[in-house]
Amino acid sequence: MFKHNHNDIGTHSKSFKPGKIISGIRRCFLSARFRIILMISVLTVISTVSAVFAVKYSYISSLINARKDYISNEAVLMSAEFTDYNDITDARNSGMYENLMNYSALNQIRIRLVDRKYMVSLDTYAVDTGKTIVSPRVLNVYENSKAVSEYNRKTGNIEAASPVYNNDGAIIAVMVVNFDVSDIRILTGDAFDSIYVIVFVAVTFIIVSSIVLSYFYIRRYKKALKVVEAVDFGYIDKRVEVKGSTELKNFATHFNSIMDKNNELDSSRSEFVSNVSHELKTPITSIKVLADSLNTQEDVPVEVYKEFMLDIVSEIDRENKIIEDLLCMVRLDRASASLNISSVNMNELLELVLKRLKPLAAKKNIELLFESFRPVVAQVDEVKLTQVISNLVENAIKYNNVDGWVHVSLNADHQFFYVRVEDSGIGIPKDSQGKVFDRFYRVDKARSRETGGTGLGLSIVRNIILMHHGTIKLYSEEGMGTTFTFRIPLNYVEENEDK
Repeated sequence: MFKHNHNDIGTHSKSFKPGKIISGIRRCFLSARFRIILMISVLTVISTVSAVFAVKYSYISSLINARKDYISNEAVLMSAEFTDYNDITDARNSGMYENLMNYSALNQIRIRLVDRKYMVSLDTYAVDTGKTIVSPRVLNVYENSKAVSEYNRKTGNIEAASPVYNNDGAIIAVMVVNFDVSDIRILTGDAFDSIYVIVFVAVTFIIVSSIVLSYFYIRRYKKALKVVEAVDFGYIDKRVEVKGSTELKNFATHFNSIMDKNNELDSSRSEFVSNVSHELKTPITSIKVLADSLNTQEDVPVEVYKEFMLDIVSEIDRENKIIEDLLCMVRLDRASASLNISSVNMNELLELVLKRLKPLAAKKNIELLFESFRPVVAQVDEVKLTQVISNLVENAIKYNNVDGWVHVSLNADHQFFYVRVEDSGIGIPKDSQGKVFDRFYRVDKARSRETGGTGLGLSIVRNIILMHHGTIKLYSEEGMGTTFTFRIPLNYVEENEDK
């Protein structure tokens, strides 16, 4: 009767992929939007239901308390009717019991009279008449001569007990009045049914509103996420709009700042690769040219041969300098980089460095001056600090004028020691002073190559000083000279000891 297309069935079965559906549902449950909606919904339902039940409980309690007060007052008023009689028998004979029976039937309350022998002389419901009742409330009334009342939540009854006095003021009985208030809960429940409907509608409205609001709230985050995903795919020029909530603005600001710094770092790396490639290639090219010249010439005089070999050695030294600076920079960049701290006489260290650099200064007839204001002993890494001072003084010599001077001074207070390196050199342009500590940056690239500079020396200097928890400052005026001043604590303290 019915024909099935097996090919169609196969096609549909292939397109139905439960794994994708489950994965989609999982992503939905893990999404921020779902969590926001769930949080709002749960909080709304809990708070609303709690409020409704609290109102309902308070309302029922107020009604029950009002009814309890009413029953207590009625018990006291009915008890007062007996003050005209000598005893219970006298009251019964006068028709008092019939009045109580009529009142009980009219108001749907149960009235019992318990005499001094704890026997029930009257029960308007005709259940306990003639029985003995020794209840805590009856005993309490006989002992304290005070009316008492209580609501029994289990039975839904209010019971009030009041002393009955005769015309001589003696207690002749206890009147116990019972009233069923279960109808209050029933009537209240019916009244609250409409409230439940209103609450349901309100909660539904809030949940729907939260869904709509979360859409608009999450939409900005989705835009930010798309930017992050684009950056992850390689579009590093993308930036997040600084709009929306405070949290989103902070995220966008920090993210954009990170990307800007990353771009700067990429530019620096590109420049580094270019500079290093050029610097490493230049000495090698020079060595190759010199070697080829020697190979192509026959019967090369010894003097020419020696001259060429000296040039080759000079280029090799230059290559080694570049490699040494690169290795030093890499070592300082490592997280595990550490200092070999010892007590060092800074006066002797500075004198030794200047002594080593005197031949370099003599080539340009530069005068090296050292001034010490007091003996200084500090806890430093002697090798690394020697490198700092050597780099600063060597730069002061290289970028100085012929017949110039370099002035090095040492001073200290109770906390820091200060080293000042001042020269009469060419100075540094103002637009370059903020960049001289950046790695691979050189003010005059052509002159730096002539003097053997790699653009890494001052970056290494700053890193070493920072490792000692010190600071370095630069003062320079183009054509007038340059002054570097750094300070380092006399006593080295590990970072984990500061915390």
